[in-house]
Amino acid sequence: MDETAPLPERLARDAERRRELASFLRTRRERLTPEDVGLPPGYRRRTPGLRREEVAQLSGVGVTWYTWLEQGRPINASAQVLEAVTRTLRLDESERTHLFTLAGVPDHTTRAVEICEPAVREVVDALDPLPAQLVNARYDIVAWNRTQAALMGDYSTLPARYRNIMWLLFTQPTWRELLVDQQDVAYVVARFRANMAEHIGEPAWVELVDELCAVSPAFVELWERHDVAAGNSRVKRYLHPEVGSIRLVTTGLHLSDRPGVRLIVGTPADDESGVALAAAAELGPWQVDWVLPEPGVVREPAVAEPAPVVA
Repeated sequence: MDETAPLPERLARDAERRRELASFLRTRRERLTPEDVGLPPGYRRRTPGLRREEVAQLSGVGVTWYTWLEQGRPINASAQVLEAVTRTLRLDESERTHLFTLAGVPDHTTRAVEICEPAVREVVDALDPLPAQLVNARYDIVAWNRTQAALMGDYSTLPARYRNIMWLLFTQPTWRELLVDQQDVAYVVARFRANMAEHIGEPAWVELVDELCAVSPAFVELWERHDVAAGNSRVKRYLHPEVGSIRLVTTGLHLSDRPGVRLIVGTPADDESGVALAAAAELGPWQVDWVLPEPGVVREPAVAEPAPVVA
């Protein structure tokens, strides 16, 4: 929900979401029979499917509470309770995600899905000669094309755990030399914090923040501001060591079936940048001398100043 919208509008949207939740639960309940869930068939059922009290019993929740949930009343539901209802109603993965979304509850237990299937990789590759990369909500880089590697460095030479824009942003001197503008760093941290609101307590997110706090005072300073930001198209300036200045308009496109995953594409902001970008692509993947921590050792930052943002 857009928290900047007027209060009456937000309340109306919330009420509509609860009504949708109520209808969804009712239709899922009515499609099941007692035999489907191991109950005797019974008699004198005036409506199809399970009764509300049966769903409540099988889910381990109170009948009144479940009734209110199915009536669309403004009550709070925990992830554990929704998980129990998911099992009782035999929801598949898409239905489960829909249930958690309608209930306004972050789903931290959903099984990981492959976010870079071959068809998606083909799209990223097909965007050449424009630089393109696929990132998830935590800014892990999961796919990139040849021009992206020519512009920002060959990610394939990095261990997978370090293919993360946040980590590269605050630990790699090469990126500080490549990227011109410093002010955008606060923007990417603010976007990361906004994304993290839906992943509070998840180990991978906590580990990344803890590591950045340990190696980068600049990250700590920005993190403690608690700033948040929404996504928008921005002009980024690069100073490539071989071809010189490149100005790109970066645009993030969300994948509808992959929550949190964005396709980030750069387009030349002017003719000169288009020529320079083509020259960089012609050189092939840029073999960056990545600075990696020693095994088992938290690496200290090379300098205290932050690097500018990539996406």
